[in-house]
Amino acid sequence: MNGLLPSYGAETAVLDDKPLLAAVAVSKAFGPVTVLHDLSLDVRSGEVHSVIGENGAGKSTLMKLFAGHLQPSSGEIRMNGERVGLANPVIAESLGIALVHQEILLAPDLTVAQNLFLGREMRRGLVMNDRVMRSRARAAMADLGADIDPDALVGHLSIAQRQLVQIGRVLLVPHRVVIFDEPTASLTPHETDALLRIVHGIRQKGVGVLYISHRLPEVKTISDRISVLRDGRLVATQAAVEMESVDMARRMVGRDVAKLYPDRIHNTGEKSVLAVQGFSVPGHARDASFELRRGEILGFAGLVGAGRTELMEGIVGLRSGKGVVHLNGALVHFASATASLDAGIVYLSEDRKGKGLLLDRNLKVNLTLASLPRFMRRFRIDDTAEAAALDKAIGDFEIRTGRKDVLAGELSGGNQQKLLLAKMMLLDPKIVIIDEPTRGIDIGAKQQIYSFIARLAEEGRSIIVVSSEMPELIGICDRILVMRGGQIVGEVSGDRMTETEIVMHATGATAAAAIRMTTRGEVG
Repeated sequence: MNGLLPSYGAETAVLDDKPLLAAVAVSKAFGPVTVLHDLSLDVRSGEVHSVIGENGAGKSTLMKLFAGHLQPSSGEIRMNGERVGLANPVIAESLGIALVHQEILLAPDLTVAQNLFLGREMRRGLVMNDRVMRSRARAAMADLGADIDPDALVGHLSIAQRQLVQIGRVLLVPHRVVIFDEPTASLTPHETDALLRIVHGIRQKGVGVLYISHRLPEVKTISDRISVLRDGRLVATQAAVEMESVDMARRMVGRDVAKLYPDRIHNTGEKSVLAVQGFSVPGHARDASFELRRGEILGFAGLVGAGRTELMEGIVGLRSGKGVVHLNGALVHFASATASLDAGIVYLSEDRKGKGLLLDRNLKVNLTLASLPRFMRRFRIDDTAEAAALDKAIGDFEIRTGRKDVLAGELSGGNQQKLLLAKMMLLDPKIVIIDEPTRGIDIGAKQQIYSFIARLAEEGRSIIVVSSEMPELIGICDRILVMRGGQIVGEVSGDRMTETEIVMHATGATAAAAIRMTTRGEVG
């Protein structure tokens, strides 16, 4: 198979003590706000150097300096001990430095194969060799543990599949340094394992790897060294064998995060606020029935492709769906998302960047867009009221931003999620549906998001949480419904809310097999 690793050549297993790529006393400021302070960090040939920290700590900014997307305000970038001017990504690429972005940067109207080879098409004479490119694309996806049709349009793929295509595009060409910025945030455990094997493989071939992830056990497993950033400063650099997950978390946030999930006051009422019966979404979910009670946090678990997201989108009118839905006892049908919003139901998409926020607009615009009528005064927007709402949201939801006029796209992932929550809460909903609430978010921001969700329930609102993170669902939910193959196949609560129990329903496995799968991390 002519996949990802063969192009990197024979194994060298070199671990060089000399820095291959280094930031030396680097600072970076955006206007009056300094986001990196006199920071020095390097990666060597044949090592994986992971960089961890809270959202907004400066990790992605540092990686963009290494990859030529940004330039330092002071200090310098060196390669093999020599200062280099990385004025743009093209120069960085020419020196063998590649960045796998956290954001999806693909052409949605092109196929998988076309995206992988865009700008470096393989030709036979003057004609593009589509057959070879499709074959190599299929092999590359197989190397990453994915069965993705090379002729599929990228715009029709899931977020996880797009991320794999983006990773494959970078790894198809050999580089001296590869930078991964949250590569596994959208991936299943199976896909994650495949990627980590690829990372280990290119490390063995002498490539220097800089790796960002909020999944601390993953960082511990893959890394040779780990550096911790906090508020734009380097807090520590240590060998991975010397640092446990709890040490990483404590250094990241500067406080004890042993208590990740909030204490819950279980004031769930007996009255059903949302009753769904026999609901189906063509091609995704069928005959789903469940109830949501006042003040309840109801979880939806299942493997990727189980139909959880599609079911929720069908219920709120984002997809075509059919079934019986009662809201506070009254029969309803939501033909559009606007109709469900008007009825007091908000849905926070798993794709907060693509569907939840306008990344090229400022915080104020994003915050008030869904509830704009309440800020209108005689056909004009009340700027004072908008500004006051933003100040309140920043305080209530602990949104960390140096300036209030920044674009939403400039916020960290955790702060984008907080902004999206604040935006939806301006509508004063009675039912909140949150899809993958902490995907790509650091442990400190997770702690805050969980507290926000618990607070909403204590206020008497009803919450549905769709998540691929079983510990998350177990930690915050009153009950968990499990989907498999588009159907709700089980419910767990109380002492039965365990990973093993969830896996049994999600896979149809026996108890013994489920225990093996959870122990080995094979569920995804």
